Amino acid sequence: MDKNQIFETVIEDISENGEGIGKVDGYTLFIKDAVIGDRIRGKVVKAKKSYGFGRLLEVTEPSPFRVEPACPVAAPCGGCQLQAMSYERQLKFKEDKVRGHLVRIGGFPEDTLPMEPILGMDPEAAPFGGCPVPGKGPFRYRNKSQYPFGRAKDGRIIYGFYAGRTHSIVEVEDCLLAAPESAKILKMVKAFMEETGLEPYDEVSHKGLLRHVLIRTGFHTGEIMVCLVINGTELPRSERLCARLMELPGMTSISLNINRERTNVILGRDMVHLAGRPYIEDMIGPLRFRISPQSFFQVNPVQTERLYGKALEFAGLTGRETVWDLYCGIGTISLFLAQRAGKVYGVEIVPAAIENARENADLNGIRNAEFFTGSSEEVLPAWYAAHPGSRADVIVVDPPRKGCGEALLKTMVQMEPERIVYVSCDSATLARDLKYLCAHGWRLSRVQPVDMFPQGVHCETVCLLGKRKPDTTVKIGIDMEDYRRIRDEEKAE
Repeated sequence: MDKNQIFETVIEDISENGEGIGKVDGYTLFIKDAVIGDRIRGKVVKAKKSYGFGRLLEVTEPSPFRVEPACPVAAPCGGCQLQAMSYERQLKFKEDKVRGHLVRIGGFPEDTLPMEPILGMDPEAAPFGGCPVPGKGPFRYRNKSQYPFGRAKDGRIIYGFYAGRTHSIVEVEDCLLAAPESAKILKMVKAFMEETGLEPYDEVSHKGLLRHVLIRTGFHTGEIMVCLVINGTELPRSERLCARLMELPGMTSISLNINRERTNVILGRDMVHLAGRPYIEDMIGPLRFRISPQSFFQVNPVQTERLYGKALEFAGLTGRETVWDLYCGIGTISLFLAQRAGKVYGVEIVPAAIENARENADLNGIRNAEFFTGSSEEVLPAWYAAHPGSRADVIVVDPPRKGCGEALLKTMVQMEPERIVYVSCDSATLARDLKYLCAHGWRLSRVQPVDMFPQGVHCETVCLLGKRKPDTTVKIGIDMEDYRRIRDEEKAE
């Protein structure tokens, strides 16, 4: 097809970025804002040899799964790619995506795939306030949001989210996924900027001070954190802003994050504490956690308990096991496991997160957890080399989107644990890593998708692997080019 060509198609699927996928005479087109089942008319805006991108001109026959988005800027905003699709169909899409990756990339036979129905969220749940539009699926569930600040074309200071595949800010005064208090905080920050002449950051000129505002809210505690990300070393008249913010119910922590780099990474390395405590606290099940601005903490508190509950169930602990928890963050899964294990070792590359993990162990009176700072791909192989023949009873991994490195997977196999529990936020790299493990003596016995991100395309998955008996070992060929391709694509992102 050619650029500017008009076409008609039926949307068959949704891409990793939330675009509708249709075909015209075998040619694949990606069309933003289209829903599975829509019959649409569109215009080609970019054409490559075997696929292209189209702009939606008209929905000529709406999908039975199409709903009216609750948010007025759902289409231009890059955050809620699936808001125009019913929640029931969102869940099926995510379930199909996980299954498809395991079959296509992992090489697992679909008819014997041990996959369980996705754990969806209560459609009427709204942990941080009333559901804005009943019947549209879960909203108000995020305990963390990060808002870029900038100027509109008319010169006004604005904040919101980046439009899909761009760094153009879509103005959003009240995100329906976030706690309602966020809208009040953002208005106060904007008013302070206008009053004091504080400039928002401009990516092109690398000038201006305020880049982002990060807001966290404790679901169980109600504690609120505000972190102002700045292109400088100090915030003029910050005491005035802090005094106003600290008057808000629940306000517990205010800080600055210093990020003076030309980068699209939101947080810099250095922190400056301004008011209140340098952290907030929240609960997951019976455990209490201290959370700093740079900490990784799952954003959906309701579904987190279900996800971690499954991980604990899959670990099958009896109280005697030695467990390694890799990519442990602030120790959330580690401490869950420590309640039922003999000894837990956690590994995380972020020093501040390890400091939080040790504090969280003390906070909960847990003495059988030990934490190491460093890359899991380096720490575990080095530890095993220094302790040859040492085993783990259970290994738990919860890596970032790029998945596990080859050196780590090799060491996991060498340590011969009884069980491996793999928690993943990217089913493509999950499938790649499971393929490696199952080619080296492991058997995939359970797959459980969990919807942590209603209205969005991403899905968490927790898997259980057990050792394959020698007399039933089946070799699966590993395409290392496929492994490296997915790894390189993740690095490019």
